[in-house]
Amino acid sequence: MTTILVTGGTGVLGRPVTERLRAAGHEVRVLSRHAQPYAVDLVAGGSGLDTAVAGVDTIVHCMTSPRGGDEKATANLIAAARRAGVRHLVYISIVGVDRVPFPYYRSKLAVERLVEESGLGWTTLRATQFHDLLVMLFQVLAKPPVMLLPAGVSDQPVAVAEVADRLAELAVGAPAGRVDDMGGPEILTFPELAHAYLAATGRRRRLLNVPLFGKAYRGFRAGGHLTPERAVGKGTFAEHLVERFGSPKMR
Repeated sequence: MTTILVTGGTGVLGRPVTERLRAAGHEVRVLSRHAQPYAVDLVAGGSGLDTAVAGVDTIVHCMTSPRGGDEKATANLIAAARRAGVRHLVYISIVGVDRVPFPYYRSKLAVERLVEESGLGWTTLRATQFHDLLVMLFQVLAKPPVMLLPAGVSDQPVAVAEVADRLAELAVGAPAGRVDDMGGPEILTFPELAHAYLAATGRRRRLLNVPLFGKAYRGFRAGGHLTPERAVGKGTFAEHLVERFGSPKMR
């Protein structure tokens, strides 16, 4: 069995990836800012990073932050991986990072390029948004009596457990470059998704579709973040809501 390092290993995706790899018998190190014994701030780098990477065969890079720093963190990780002779770097990215000029997506695309040019064996998987991300978004949007939704935008959410399964599979295989994208089983409009969330949580809200502006919004409206030809996920958003909140509630 191999020694595998999972960055962001305490996060929404990193935790189930870690669980799957350990269940398969691999030695897994979890790297995050607060997880001992490999508590490392990837953006800052430092000697702790070299210690975490020493003797590692494969790195699964799940660490990310919409607040910035992904490129610096990845550059530090790659440098340490080169010094340690790591064989394989697996990166999780987002569908549409090359089609939607959203700032966070641009950062993810830049990280993809760092991985490709690292000199290491590499694999990159792009996935659509996780179910949990939509729930977090709707929790915020549902606070006022009117939910404001981006007009004309759909989404294709995917189960984080299924993405974790795929990443764990890729981590124990040979470097494969850019693999096929992974999307959820359904493409639904934001009103359809919002109605499902409201029913699951027993809330009543008026929905208002609001046109937005800018190149990123046009990219989302055009479906640049969707992958209908790769709708390989099985778990639906409705099933996720039932699992999280129980049967739909009526008010």
